[in-house]
Amino acid sequence: MSWITARRRHPAAGIAIIALVLLLMGAGYAVVTNGGTATAAPPAASNAAQIAQGRSLFEESCSSCHGNFAQGTSQAPTLIGVGAAAVDFQVSTGRMPGQEQTAENVRGPAHFSQAQIAALAAYIQSIGGGPPVPSAAQVNPAAGSYGPGQQLFVANCAACHNFVGAGGALTYGKSAPALTASTPRQIYEAMLTGPEAMPVFNDLTITPQEKRNIIAYVTQVRSQSNPGGFSLGRVGPVTEGLVAFLGLLLFLVLAALWITAKHGKAHE
Repeated sequence: MSWITARRRHPAAGIAIIALVLLLMGAGYAVVTNGGTATAAPPAASNAAQIAQGRSLFEESCSSCHGNFAQGTSQAPTLIGVGAAAVDFQVSTGRMPGQEQTAENVRGPAHFSQAQIAALAAYIQSIGGGPPVPSAAQVNPAAGSYGPGQQLFVANCAACHNFVGAGGALTYGKSAPALTASTPRQIYEAMLTGPEAMPVFNDLTITPQEKRNIIAYVTQVRSQSNPGGFSLGRVGPVTEGLVAFLGLLLFLVLAALWITAKHGKAHE
């Protein structure tokens, strides 16, 4: 034990202990953060031919903005580390390839087939990792619950997307898109990657089961009927109050015209 005591009193012993503690803290933090975020799938998960096809498509359609190696340029951000889920979301919703560099990317028809999108996603996944494309089981609405999903959606999403996912206006001229055309996988990927102004909801913030609950709510609320008849955009009491106000104003104008016409006839 004397050799331990001698080394414990060595001037470098304190530095060594601090370094060991910092190393253990870093390892613990890495374990915790990796547990809350989807881990990168190894390149072997996708075959070499698919990755090669994705690279070819990337060089033809994406490298002019994102760089030859997806490192990013002054025109577009880096794609290293964004993961296959981000690529699948952006390309499958038609937001990418972007039509205008300064314009907000909005939903539109996809420019690639599903096989080509999968190849692009596999290539980006192979060069930097990131959240992979979720499986069908992960995004299955039947595995979620409507009630808890509604509570989660109202608490985390309704401020931007409206309480039924009809979309809404944001600051600086931007807008939160409607979710009426989004597939369960695209909804899951949006929560996982945080496109545009949307924050990232990793698996520590909103668990995979809670994500499925939200998907169950969003997909089921679309088919609900409108008890009042007209949906009025399904954006809540604002449009309902506006319609009521305009209807009352029209009634008052017609009443004033009728009274004026009746008074004129009586005067004659």
